[in-house]
Amino acid sequence: MAQVGWFGGSFDPVHRAHVALACAALDQLALDEVRWVVAGQPWQKSGRRMASAEDRVAMVRLAIEDEGGRAPGSARFVLDDREIRRAGPSFTLDSVREYQQERPGDTLWLILGQDQLAGFTSWHGWEELVERVGLAVAARARDEVRAPAALLERPHRLIRLAMPALTWSSTEARQRAAEGADVGPVVGDKVAGYIARHRLYSES
Repeated sequence: MAQVGWFGGSFDPVHRAHVALACAALDQLALDEVRWVVAGQPWQKSGRRMASAEDRVAMVRLAIEDEGGRAPGSARFVLDDREIRRAGPSFTLDSVREYQQERPGDTLWLILGQDQLAGFTSWHGWEELVERVGLAVAARARDEVRAPAALLERPHRLIRLAMPALTWSSTEARQRAAEGADVGPVVGDKVAGYIARHRLYSES
């Protein structure tokens, strides 16, 4: 039986704020591991061209390795590619069901940002999902966690993760890469090197 953080996303690309959030969840919830679950076909981002699933997985692997030499808890970061291997849209509920069949004794905490929590009730099967997982929500500085009314009307477990005010984003990383600017400050040197070698997000 383990306490497990479930950190899903498109990670297009993964950046320093993602790593900071995973570390915060690991430390503040005393988790045994954080599973980085890379979405194969993110249903909420179907209108935008993305880096391939293989590239996004490779970048997450590098981000985890980069952190591994510096933070004692980061050895408990695990890359989970189940959504890449599964055909069709990537729904968190499907992945959580599958995982809980494999490891039924584990307690899962879904790691979210405030923006994701705001749209949580639009997720596929969110009513069942909230019965299966706790919600660990990042709130910056002194901000309060603001949950949707429909979620508050149902039994749920919600914990606030204290986070500094970080401005890094995948959008900024893609814009920098498209302009030929240095993406290292946003994504870290290893991921920046991968983006450069594979000419990801380049307009040319």
